[in-house]
Amino acid sequence: MIGIDELDVKGRRVFVRADLNVPLDGETITDDGRIRASVPTIKKLLERGAKVIVGAHLGRPKGAPTPKYSLAPVSRRLAELLGEDVAFATDVVGESAVSVTDALQDGQVALLENLRFEPGEESKDDAVRGEFADKLAALADLYVGDGFGAVHRKHASVYDVPQRLPHAAGDLVLTEVEVLKKLTEDPARPYVVVLGGAKVSDKLGVIANLLAKVDRLLIGGGMAYTFLKAQGHEVGNSLLQEDQLDQVRGFLNEAASRGVDLVLPVDVLAATHFAADAPHEVVDATAIPADREGLDIGPKTRELFAAKLADAETVFWNGPMGVFEFEAFSGGTRAVAEALVRSGAFTVVGGGDSAAAVRLLGLPEDGFSHISTGGGASLEYLEGKTLPGLAALEA
Repeated sequence: MIGIDELDVKGRRVFVRADLNVPLDGETITDDGRIRASVPTIKKLLERGAKVIVGAHLGRPKGAPTPKYSLAPVSRRLAELLGEDVAFATDVVGESAVSVTDALQDGQVALLENLRFEPGEESKDDAVRGEFADKLAALADLYVGDGFGAVHRKHASVYDVPQRLPHAAGDLVLTEVEVLKKLTEDPARPYVVVLGGAKVSDKLGVIANLLAKVDRLLIGGGMAYTFLKAQGHEVGNSLLQEDQLDQVRGFLNEAASRGVDLVLPVDVLAATHFAADAPHEVVDATAIPADREGLDIGPKTRELFAAKLADAETVFWNGPMGVFEFEAFSGGTRAVAEALVRSGAFTVVGGGDSAAAVRLLGLPEDGFSHISTGGGASLEYLEGKTLPGLAALEA
């Protein structure tokens, strides 16, 4: 992949595929991390005299204009962060997009409306997707892929448009790939991976691939209960994927045969029900009452996980340890994050809920070596999959 420094952008229309998929409460952005991460590449292009056309998606509007998924609030926040006016097109490739992009002067920026308002963006039909890609490509002279959170999608703006225009990877994408190569090619050891989140099924591929690479694998969050059940323990009403039990038993056996230290919770906060104010108590992870559900790792597990991270040289963390959005059940996620900050390791936070937790809990972002902008993309890269957006940039 070439970077944007190798493109002659002055006076040219540059389409930047960014990842601006931020959480909204009405029109209020509750976490602008992805917008802030996109600013450096856009700013660099503007400073070099490009006419920058930003394209991005928000949510899942299913191929039709949906007011609650409009990028208008994002346009306003992007303008604040850039310190520049951002012209906003009220459609994607229609009259507004054409007039707004035609009016751009050197060093000016526009944002198109949500790419997923167009059915061609996510279409599985190559011809339909290609027709939309032709219209997008017609707006610009050059393409820059900088939306790492979308590179695992075979979507028109990610995969097809770079095939139609001279292209380069943005600085954000280059940094993400460089970091992920450090995790996959020759990581400093001990190499510890911490996985959490709700479902084992979301992490099957990455667990299977990492068991051949890591020294320790720490499992928390909702997915831990399927591991505990696979060992024969009672998990009460805790989140459980019965259909994954055989797969998980296979992981446990493989970890043992490879000498990988697979670490599960030893205690949990067991609540009467799923609610921020639910009564709860600390119980042994192997004896969760039948009428309770685990919503966070307990104090002994927090100490255990911190100890397992203390001598690490490389750490990848993806997925919270509990329901961190509820203050009473955020302690486990905080403990893991703080252990990473204390460590001298090369620490990578794998995007998604983990990155959101760092910000929600008020932890210093510069306390980590890298906070990824792409949860799903990061995991698929670590699985060893070919990511369509990266393949298109490498072509």
